[in-house]
Amino acid sequence: MSVDLSLIERSACDVVELLRAEEVSPHDLLDTVAAQVERVEPQVNALPTLCFERAHAHADALLKKPVNERGLLCGLPVPIKDLTDVAGVRTTRGSLVYRDRIPAASDAGVTLLEAHGGVVYAKSNTPEFGSGGHTYNSVFGITRNPWDLSRSAGGSSGGAAAALASGTAWVAQGSDLAGSLRTPSAFCGVVGLRPTPGRVAYGPAANPYDTLGIHGPMARNVTDAALLLDAMCGEVASAPLSLSAPSNSAGSGSAFLAHARSPKRPARVAFSAGLGIATAEPEILALCRKTMDRLAAAGVGVDESDLDLSAATQAFHTLRGIAYATNYEDVLAQHRDVLNPNVVWNIEFGLQLDNRAMRSAQRTRAELFHKTNALLQRYDVLICPASIVLPFPVEARDIREAAGQHFDTYIDWLAITYALTLTGLPVIAIPCGMSASGLPVGIQIVGKVRGEAALLSAARAIEEIIGPWASGKPQAR
Repeated sequence: MSVDLSLIERSACDVVELLRAEEVSPHDLLDTVAAQVERVEPQVNALPTLCFERAHAHADALLKKPVNERGLLCGLPVPIKDLTDVAGVRTTRGSLVYRDRIPAASDAGVTLLEAHGGVVYAKSNTPEFGSGGHTYNSVFGITRNPWDLSRSAGGSSGGAAAALASGTAWVAQGSDLAGSLRTPSAFCGVVGLRPTPGRVAYGPAANPYDTLGIHGPMARNVTDAALLLDAMCGEVASAPLSLSAPSNSAGSGSAFLAHARSPKRPARVAFSAGLGIATAEPEILALCRKTMDRLAAAGVGVDESDLDLSAATQAFHTLRGIAYATNYEDVLAQHRDVLNPNVVWNIEFGLQLDNRAMRSAQRTRAELFHKTNALLQRYDVLICPASIVLPFPVEARDIREAAGQHFDTYIDWLAITYALTLTGLPVIAIPCGMSASGLPVGIQIVGKVRGEAALLSAARAIEEIIGPWASGKPQAR
């Protein structure tokens, strides 16, 4: 066993370079992360299912290949969200319905990630069927925020974000519908990228034409997120909307990483305090405005935006309801008694929708896209808060009131993220500061249509301008 906990503090890009130079092996990394898991997992509960035996077997197979044939990740360990199938590994979707399920085949996205040299060693925790912004379920319990163990890690990719913050992952796969990559990134002080629908393929899915739910990368910094995005891209036969993986000018598969490594400061950015649909807590908004002041001081033109996406709420609920009804109608009929009440509500809401509501939602979604796209013809990026609240106590199941707003449903506090979901534009969440109580705060940066490359370049430049944002380390690290 070879354990070097100093590797935990290295970036994913640095670790991949060590793998390429054969200064460390995938086995060394697996032993190291296993030791870190033993140290912090009892407190955090980010990675409730481990598969190190499978991971070491995969590492053995990789090491039989020449180093230049080991893929973009070259043996880097990667956890997979528990919504996504991994062959031979317990995959529960956070639900008692599937608590003993062990799939025979991996999701196409996992297969692609492994083909690019990723080594799967764990499943990250999620709320049941990914339903909500707080990671808890009846199978594995609550995932806690490594910065403050009494607080939520966000959701639904809360396990992935908490693993990154607690040092049990260098990068992590996640997914996003209402903000499931972005909210936990804000809560845990990490980076989450919601890419263009089709950019990251997965499947087979119940509805392979869905453009609301996507998969994407999470990491501790923008460059590492770009590395993982490159390893997640590629056309997949079972995913009809999947896009081809881009190549950089040198012809390699590291196109997005190359852009992140060439940061370009945006000339003009639009800043919105709440997209016309949400009101952030004053401390969060103050930290976001301080970030805008830093950009302005660095020579970036910052304009206040009056973008109004308030029509998103009803449209999002309708389209999300359709997705839940499509995916889980049979589950509700057979297992209502063991489902989270929020999940029952989601499915039933979708089942009772009529054609008029569906038509209205589609028209509204188009309007929101055109409005946001028009703004981005005048600005390089749009910036807004990534969450309107700080990480809340783990005992709370959701947020029903914040900053003077009352929320009718358990997900409406996520409007600042789900409004952007409807646009289909790429969005990255990065940390920008800490509250007085020592909790992370993040911003969302919205890019142009299919503009992940330019978005990553701009986000890396903004990350550099922000500089060190945290004082100290998480409680669990």
